[in-house]
Amino acid sequence: MGWLRCLPFRIITAIMNSFSLRRSFSLRRFVIVALAAVILGAAIAAVQAQSPPPEMLRVNPGAPPSDSARDAQVIDFLQKRFKIPSANSIRLGPITPAPGFPDLIAREVYVTNDQGQTGSSLLILDKDQHHAIVAQAVIDMTKDPWERQDTSNAHLNDRPVLGAANAPITIVEFADFECPYCAHAFSVMENDVNNTYNGKVKLIFKNYPLNVHPWAIRAAEAAECARLQNPDAFWKFARYFYDNQGLITPKNIGDNIEKVANTLQLDDSALKACMPTAGLARVKQDQADGALLHVNSTPTFFINGIPVVGLPDNKAMQYVIDTELKNHSAQASR
Repeated sequence: MGWLRCLPFRIITAIMNSFSLRRSFSLRRFVIVALAAVILGAAIAAVQAQSPPPEMLRVNPGAPPSDSARDAQVIDFLQKRFKIPSANSIRLGPITPAPGFPDLIAREVYVTNDQGQTGSSLLILDKDQHHAIVAQAVIDMTKDPWERQDTSNAHLNDRPVLGAANAPITIVEFADFECPYCAHAFSVMENDVNNTYNGKVKLIFKNYPLNVHPWAIRAAEAAECARLQNPDAFWKFARYFYDNQGLITPKNIGDNIEKVANTLQLDDSALKACMPTAGLARVKQDQADGALLHVNSTPTFFINGIPVVGLPDNKAMQYVIDTELKNHSAQASR
């Protein structure tokens, strides 16, 4: 029973806590039964570790038949939910009854990356394949797989913007000037806005300094106050902070801010007066907006509301943007 002791109980607890009493009894029952099936599946997986791959196994005759149309829907949902660039990278194993749980079915999901490496995860579903647990996360397959967020309540006006005002794709980025991943993302997004998707994408920057970064909030205040004097100055400050992350400390952040302000011929006195007042207020508003959108790491992007977390120089970001552009073109041609 060592596998049971190693089970990440806190994850299961978090999943259970996410289902309030307002949820339907049938869905809560599914979660309870399916989580038990996941626990059982962990034990079974150890026994099956030396088994042949699923394509070499015969389908259990007691299992419900596979449906190619429904399989395509499941793959499409998983592709969008987990931002997998190609549907061809996803394979579904045969349907089998969940051992000991006649109300549920089980199947493996296999995903292959560009290097030909394949990983798998057990997928537990109800008979209608409307609700599932995969990788110990409960997903409702009747809802939007993109998990698109409503960003209309976030303060997006009067914020730093790159790109054409009428671009069909709006990317809202929550970033931290002391975050090394954000520094890398900055160059990638500049290229996407100005070159790869020129005229098709605009980027709205939201300050989201993390508590673990001691000088990030002062940098955010300075960049925001610089923008109030000259909109282009924000991006100059951003580039300076990102390029010099390794040299900036909590002790010299003030000197660095003054240096950039002087280079850009800004009113240094006005900048310093703005930082703890208007600058701080705007940064705090951005942080509050991020909290409402469940941002908990940087960089986090919302592409027309679709969340993408982490570095943008992967095919997941391109996949989401290209899909949104295709949908925009289709709607425009109607």
